[in-house]
Amino acid sequence: MTNSSHSITKKRPRVLICDALAAVGVTLLREHTDVDVNTTLTPAALLDVVADYDVLVVRSATQVTRAVIERGQSLQLIARAGAGLDNIDVVAARERQITVVNSPDANTLAVAEHTMGLLLSLARRLPRADWGLKAGKWEKSSLVGEGLAGKTLGIVGFGRIGREVAMRAHAFRMKILVNQRRSTPELDLAAGVQSVDLFDLLRAADFVTLHLPLTAETENMFGAAQFAVMKQTAYLVNTARGGLIAEAELLQALDNGQIAGAALDVFVHEPAIDSALARHERVIATPHIGASTTDAQEAAALSVAEQIVAFFQ
Repeated sequence: MTNSSHSITKKRPRVLICDALAAVGVTLLREHTDVDVNTTLTPAALLDVVADYDVLVVRSATQVTRAVIERGQSLQLIARAGAGLDNIDVVAARERQITVVNSPDANTLAVAEHTMGLLLSLARRLPRADWGLKAGKWEKSSLVGEGLAGKTLGIVGFGRIGREVAMRAHAFRMKILVNQRRSTPELDLAAGVQSVDLFDLLRAADFVTLHLPLTAETENMFGAAQFAVMKQTAYLVNTARGGLIAEAELLQALDNGQIAGAALDVFVHEPAIDSALARHERVIATPHIGASTTDAQEAAALSVAEQIVAFFQ
């Protein structure tokens, strides 16, 4: 009698990649799993096919809702190639004992660098200077900007990205104030920053930059009350999550001259192609590209692919 177990091969996990993933990650996954890539699935189409897969891989576009999780009878793992998990119903996943992984470190440097790019663009009116010259205008006298040296930068949220921004701002000789719920004296000392109350930060800062996750606590955290205490010459930068800002109230603050301007990489509703904020003359708007560098995309893809392979090994 032969032992039939020798003829049974272990079934390879099936992986569905729903958002564009760097090739290095896809290649690694294909060595160990059966991979389908479909970046054009509608929410309804995802519901139709999710039952066939053991793993979902997403970035920020695909919404992994409770309905998707409940329909995914074979799901064991949901992987987010990036930091935030606000497009995944983590509570629903936990109830079903589905593991959720992400790559929080992969995008850190890219987002910090994009933040500095937006700060410089605001301070030196760079987009307007570029548009003007392309339109045949030499507007030198109306493009007098601000220096960063000696100015106060308020960093709201002092996690990985906030700390990297602080390091870069130090190189520009900026004074740095930080508002962070769980800050420690040791961390502040090491980073060369001063921890303050949020409203004290807003009153003192020439530039305010947001680096918070979007939670029930932080949603619409920046609205009329916050803009009212900021300097009229101050600028706001958001490369974190659109929902941190009450957008209608920011629009009003800009129209009323309560603050000098804003640079936004994220919006409540994306793609923000009809956004009055994005079109505002005192806003520099970019289409959620803070993490869009080759280095960051490859690091995120590799990180989640390695975690998926390790999970099944």
